[in-house]
Amino acid sequence: MDQFTNATVLKAANIYHGGQVTSRTLVLEDGTKVTLGIMLPGVYEFGTEGPETMEILSGHLKVLLPGTEVWQEINGKETFHVPGNSKFALEVFELTDYCCSYPVVG
Repeated sequence: MDQFTNATVLKAANIYHGGQVTSRTLVLEDGTKVTLGIMLPGVYEFGTEGPETMEILSGHLKVLLPGTEVWQEINGKETFHVPGNSKFALEVFELTDYCCSYPVVG
């Protein structure tokens, strides 16, 4: 999906790792939360509460998903899933544009 329609945009930015990772939150009509953001080069670790789907729109990075020992390289568009209540690591090599989706639970 290249665009979202009928979404509510929350004005406050989500800022992580000293401003190296930022995003804005959209809430879709069905209650699904989506964040659109960018990551600057660096190494980051994130924790999840619920499951997440991370769509890389552009950029070059590696991701270490929970339960794995091998870093997955991403160069360009790709999607990966992160289970809830877990941690994952990213090594970002260039400015990376992303969209993260958080499904409605329940």
